[in-house]
Formats: sequence, C-alpha cells, structure tokens
Amino acid sequence: MKKFKLSAMFRQIRWKELLAFLVLLLAFVFFRSERHELASIGPQLKSSKTEWILAGIVLSVIYIILQGLMYVTSFRSAGLALKLPEAVSLFLKRNFLSVFLPAGGVSSLAYLPRNIRTKGYNTASIHQASAVYGFVGLLTVLVVGLPLMVYALFINKNFSSSWSGIAVLGILVFALYGIFISFRKKNALYRFTERKFPRLIRSSEEIFNSEIDRKSFMITVLISVGIEFCGVFHLMIAMYALSTPASFSAAAISYVVSVVLMIISPFLRGLGAVEFSLTYILVSFGYEHADGLGITLLYRLFEFWLPLLAGIAAYLWSGRKLLARMIPVVMIFFLGIINILSVITPALADRLHIIKGYLALDVIHLSKTLTLIAGVLLLVTSAHLFKGTRRAWYFAVAFTVMSIVFNLAKALDYEEALFALATLGLLIYSRKEYILRTKRISLQRGFGWFTGIFVAIFIFNYLSFYFISKSHFGIDFTKEEAFYYTLHTFLLFSDSGLVARTGFARDFQNLNFILGAISWLILIFSLYRSNIHKGTDDNTEKYEDAEDLVEEYGASSLDYFKLAQDKQLFFSEEAEGFVSFRTANGFAVVLEEPVCAAEDKVTVIEEFENYCRKNSLKTCYYRVGEDGLSYFPSSGKQKLFIGQDALLDAENFSLSGKERKSIRNGVNGLEKAGYTTEIRFAPQDDATIDQIQAVSDEWLTESDKKEIVFAEGMFDREVVRNQDLILILDPEGRCVAFLNIIPHCAPDECSYDMIRKKEDTPNGSVDALIIKLVEYARAKDLKFINMGMTPMAGARHPDNTAEQLLKIAYERLGSFKHYQSLRNFKEKYADLWENKYLVYNNDLDLLLLPAALNKVMKP
Repeated sequence: MKKFKLSAMFRQIRWKELLAFLVLLLAFVFFRSERHELASIGPQLKSSKTEWILAGIVLSVIYIILQGLMYVTSFRSAGLALKLPEAVSLFLKRNFLSVFLPAGGVSSLAYLPRNIRTKGYNTASIHQASAVYGFVGLLTVLVVGLPLMVYALFINKNFSSSWSGIAVLGILVFALYGIFISFRKKNALYRFTERKFPRLIRSSEEIFNSEIDRKSFMITVLISVGIEFCGVFHLMIAMYALSTPASFSAAAISYVVSVVLMIISPFLRGLGAVEFSLTYILVSFGYEHADGLGITLLYRLFEFWLPLLAGIAAYLWSGRKLLARMIPVVMIFFLGIINILSVITPALADRLHIIKGYLALDVIHLSKTLTLIAGVLLLVTSAHLFKGTRRAWYFAVAFTVMSIVFNLAKALDYEEALFALATLGLLIYSRKEYILRTKRISLQRGFGWFTGIFVAIFIFNYLSFYFISKSHFGIDFTKEEAFYYTLHTFLLFSDSGLVARTGFARDFQNLNFILGAISWLILIFSLYRSNIHKGTDDNTEKYEDAEDLVEEYGASSLDYFKLAQDKQLFFSEEAEGFVSFRTANGFAVVLEEPVCAAEDKVTVIEEFENYCRKNSLKTCYYRVGEDGLSYFPSSGKQKLFIGQDALLDAENFSLSGKERKSIRNGVNGLEKAGYTTEIRFAPQDDATIDQIQAVSDEWLTESDKKEIVFAEGMFDREVVRNQDLILILDPEGRCVAFLNIIPHCAPDECSYDMIRKKEDTPNGSVDALIIKLVEYARAKDLKFINMGMTPMAGARHPDNTAEQLLKIAYERLGSFKHYQSLRNFKEKYADLWENKYLVYNNDLDLLLLPAALNKVMKP
C-alpha cells in the first residue's frame, strides 16, 4: 500500500514545474551571490568602448533581421508567402512570449498574430512552417555547436563535461527527425500513436503529409547558421568592449552552452542559469570574475534584453492606432497642468534676467497670462480631443503652439517648450485620427453668444468707470482711461494698478473679474459645444418608402426591426436604400447593413459615414453577417465576433431520432396534460391581445426582465395585433404561452420575436411553440426559421484579444451561463450557424461602445 502511494505521489510531480522551480532558484542564488560584483561592475560598464557597444547593437539588429528571413524561408518551404516586415514582427512577438510561456521556445510557435491569421492560409501549413523553423533552429545549434565544441576542447581541456549538453541536444534533434520520418512513412511509431492518440494523428496528418520545398529548407538552414555565429560574435564584441582579451574558443563554447540552457529551460529562457554558467566558463578560461560577469551581462543585453524590448515595441506598434489616439490626449492634459504650474511657480532668476534683455516687461507679463489661459484651455481640450473631433484637434494645435511661444517668452522655460513641441509632433502624426466634423453654425452661435455678452459687459464696465466717483479709486477716469481699465479688467489682468479705497470699489473689482471670467467660460464652452444629433421629423412620412425598400431588397430577419419607431432613418441620395440607426453617447449605432441592392451597399455606407462625420457621430454596425463584412474594407473598420444566428431547416426537420427524444417527450407530455397549440392569423381581436399581454406581463415580472429594443421588439398591443401568433392554451382555453411571428424576413425564411410563458406553464411548452412554427413555415413554403442570435457563442478561432476575452468569459464565467443554456436549446433545432459581428472604427471606440449599445437597446 505504501509503495503504491509513493509511486502515485511521484507520478503527480511534473518534471517541468520542478525544473522551472530549480532554474528560478538558481537565478535567485546567482544574483544574490553576485550582488557585490554587480554593484562594482557599474564603473567597468560605464568605461566600456562605445564603438563596440554600438557594434553589438547593430549586430542585434542584424540578428533580428536574420530571424525574420528565417521565418520567410520557413514559410516558403511550406508553400506560404510572408513579407520580411511581417516575419520580423512574428519573431519579435514570439520571442517575447517565449520568455514567459512554459517551454517558451516551443509553445510560442503556436502563436499567430492577427495579420497572419487573416491571410486565409491553411492552418496546417502555418504549423508546418513553424515546425520547420523550430527544427532548423535545433539542427543548426548541433551543426555549429559540435565543431565549435571540438575546437574549444582542443584549446582548453577543462570542458569534457560539456559533451553531455551537446549529446542531449543531438539526441533531441535526431529524435525529432526520427518522429518526422516515422509519421511520413507511417511505420511502427506512427501506428502506435494512431492507436493510443487518434486525435493527435488527425491534427498532424496534414502537417506531415505535406511536401517541403528543399531549396527553401536549405536556405533556412544557412540563415540559421548565420544566426548562430551572430551569438558567438556578440560574445567577442562584449570582450572587446570591456578591453579584455578576446578568445574565440571561450566565446564559442560559452555560446553553445547558453543556447542549450535556453532550449532546455522551461521558463524565462534560462534567466539566471545562463548567467551563472557563462560566468563560470569564462572564469575557467582565465578571465577575472568581474570581467567574466561583465562580458556575460553585455552578451545577454545584445542577445536577450534588446530583442525582448523590441518585442514589446512590436506589440505597442500593433496597437499604434489606439496609442495614437490616447497619447496625445494624455500629453495635452499634462501640458495644460505644466503650463499652469510654470506660471504659479517662481521663474529662474538667471533666465528671467536674460529674457528681460530682449522683451519688454509688459510682453513678459502678457506671456504669463496667455500661458495660464492656454493651460486651462488645454485641460478642456483634452476631454474633447478624446472624442475624436476635428475641431478639438485644431484647438489643441493652436494652444500647443501658444505654449511653445509663451513659455519661452515669459521666462525662457525651454523644458516646458520642448514638451509642448513633442506634443505638437504627436498631434501632427495622429491628425488622421480626428475626423468628426462640427457644423459651422455651431461656431457661429458660439461666437454670437460671446459677442453679445462681451458687448453688454464692456458697455457696463465702460460706463461704470467713467461715471464712478473719484473717492472709490482716487482717479477721475477720462474716456480713454475708462476704455483702458475696462479692457484690462475684461482680459482678467490682475496688475491693473487700480487700488480700491472703499468696500464698494473692492466689490466692483470682484464683480468685473467674475463677469469677465463668465464671458470667457461661455466662449470656451460654446466653441467646444458638440452638435446634438436629432432625428429627422419626416420619418413618419418616409416610413412607407422604407417599407417598400424592405419589400424589394430585404434579405434579413432584422429588416423588420429596421422599420421600428425607435429608429432613425437615413435615406441615400445616390442610390435606392436607407440605413436604420439609433444615436447614443456620440455613436450612430446601425442595425446590420443598409437596405438596398447589393451593388449599392458600399455607396450607401460611404454616404452615411460622411453624414455622421458632419454631425460629429462615430459609427458602428451591429450584427453584420459574414457576407456583409466585404462592404467595409475600404472604410478601414475593424470587426468583433459577437455571436451566431441559429437557422432551423424547416423543410427537412424531423422529430425522429435519438437526439430529439427529449423534444418528443416534452411535447407529448404537454398534449397528455390537455394543453393545445394553435396558430392565429392577423389581425388579432382584443380578447387574444388581452390574454397574451397577461402572459407577457407575468413573464417580465417573474423573470425579473426588462423590455429591450433595437434588434428585438417589445410588447406593443397595436404591433402584435397585426402579427400572426402561436398560442398554447390550457385545458380551460386560457393562453399560457405565446410566440409572435414577424414579417419582412428574408424571402425564404421566417422568424419570431418574443417567446413568453407563464411561470406555471409545463415543461415542453417552448418546444411545442417551435414545432408549431415549423408547421407554419412549411405551410408558407418557407425553407428556414431564423431562431435569432446566441451572444458570444461559436467563437472557435478568435481573431483578436477582445474576441479571446469574450470566448474565455463565455466558457468560464458563471454570469454568462444563460448564454450557454440558450445555445444548448437552439442546438436541438439549428442545422446552420451564421457568424455575426460588430463593425467599428478603432480599439478606442471598442472601450466606449458597450455603454452606447446598452443605451440604444433600452426603449
């Protein structure tokens, strides 16, 4: 019994986790034991030769490019085309992931960035190309390492134990080659794997059966050999940089050992173990301990840390559109704070003395005031710049230029001016991201309000100064003085020279300051005031036109909801078609695609996009089908998988078979209990409407649900009166459940909107409604029943991070279990599944869209 428990315990210990723990422990011991040397090596690294450091950095760039070329030829060997920039990005991202993934050198090969996934390449061919890359990398370590090891052993006799490492690597390479041959020839190993692991055989069949281009394979090997020598030369460059004797044999054996350690390391690419081993080897070759440690750290900088940082940059570059929108907003905000702080803090005396030699004191004071004003306006601008309006971008540029000029003019604050200059550069770089326009009438209204208030306050101040008693300020104001002090006060200058001698004078000064501040604030907010888009008033008049277009071009179960009263309608002027949408939080949320001829959809979309830009609206398209995505590439939009529509094949549907036994039992049980299912055609009488309304109200109350709209309908007596209904009646003839059939679907399908039932309705009632709907569809010669979308379900291969997160949430979070239940119910009936997407502008919009979608779905 004890023996069994002991063996079971050892089986539970996973050698990878144990090895990872030992490597991390070794890294801790190494850096802890070398803390004094690491502290003392700083001066040595500072005194290193700059030209050799630069040479090492250049060689790192060459190393990265060679890795990209190796990916190009690996993909070419599998019959796939890959451009060098794409290949370099693939290497950098996989290299970054390999540091943090268990067995990262191998597991990172499974990662594919979105730009490669969207090429439409066969997945097996991509995995084959990655396998070629990984295999060649191992092979050339052996091909290059073995001769280098032999050479080093002849030079230095202390490394006979290093044969074990190269032997392990050789066994690994030959084992991989043997597996490849076995799967190609389908001999004993293949048959054993097929018997024990049939799923593995199915997934690897295409990889091993595909032919490899030998010429491209040999070129891959040659490039990989060049990569190996880059590592050796990196070590020699590190030796030259620290002015230590350069030993090719020491560099050769050190490189081979480091690569072997990185290959076998299960975590962090041998961090700690590599440093420990290289330092030990270099000391054995006669280097001082500090020199060996310095060479090791420089080598790791060139081979490990620089590619790692480049990988981070590659990921950031992938999200550059989001950064291009976010970074200028952040910098504008901080520039505003910097401007305000630079005004309220004392200027440096030496700089102020210099600037006074060139500019008058009044100009310096004016510059301080304008810097403060620019700072406040920049803070306001940052919030509007976040929305992506073109007007906010113009103001941001103007206030940034003001910050550059006036920060230099007020006290020669070149640090603040340089920050403003960098901000200006980012604004110019990201100028294409700000496309939302504002109607000119909004600016006219803003300036109109400001002009009116300015004139009123100016006249008030002017007359007050001119007629005010001399006793309050000690000045008998002339017309010119009254004009001067009015303008001075309105511009919020605090150093006007007026000295209040009475309480009234102090109150008068405060009142003037408040009135001036109010007028400026009105100007600011009027300039930034966004147009609130309002639906056109003639939707009712054009409703019949929209209905005619749906009758002629309708091809979706959602076309019915495009005609609902909650929608705004945009009619194209260049084609016969319209767009159905709702606005919320600055977005025009479009339901699906335009209703028009297929050849006109791109035209209508472009026309609607221009309309939204003029009205400061961003656009997104909700529940676009797979075929509909082809209408959007020219607009540069992105897509997000949000679920699948379930389609029931009404023509071929049958209740026979084991998989539909539960449906038969439910329906039969319902009939035995005396319940009946019937179809009632429109128009419905008041008695029927009263009954189904009672069912609907109870369903909403007992289920704690609320009505939603946009892509669904809410209960409306007058709407359902004109719809065909399917009812379930209890033995007393009272309605206990219902389903409403919606018009205006695709030509060969029907769909329903609401399925609602009472709390005490027996099980099987929903199944009975669906079965009756199949009967209805057959009677109408309709081929399919659209059962609606199941959110988040069906994402097999996520294309981006957002889709991956949605897939994880759907599969693992309890709050999304009801979506899984809905999916399981529809899978009992559905024969086809159609992908549905959200089409939007950029990643920043994706952060704001949930709130907008939630709002448009409320009645």
